[in-house]
Amino acid sequence: MYVAIRQYGLVTSEPLEKVMQGIREGFIPIIKNTPGFLGYYTLDTGSGTLTSISIFEHRAGAEESNRRAEDWVGKNLPSALPTSPMVIVGEVGAHELNLAKLGIY
Repeated sequence: MYVAIRQYGLVTSEPLEKVMQGIREGFIPIIKNTPGFLGYYTLDTGSGTLTSISIFEHRAGAEESNRRAEDWVGKNLPSALPTSPMVIVGEVGAHELNLAKLGIY
């Protein structure tokens, strides 16, 4: 399993919720069709930053998610996210998921 983390400096006059809505409605339909997609999260990480976490079965999917994000942000949020994000891609070395809390047994 591989994870791609992108942290953006948020510069916008739009409310953060409007940016998040754009991501939910515009970007998530794109990223979830990337081969090997497992999950996606976007976080308000405070101090004017927005961070996304994409999870994939293979490194190629994580790398592709970065390309798709760059393209989508450039076309749809250029004033809200005007600078390139800090990007981290890596293989998951340890993880745990509490399936009982999620209602999955």
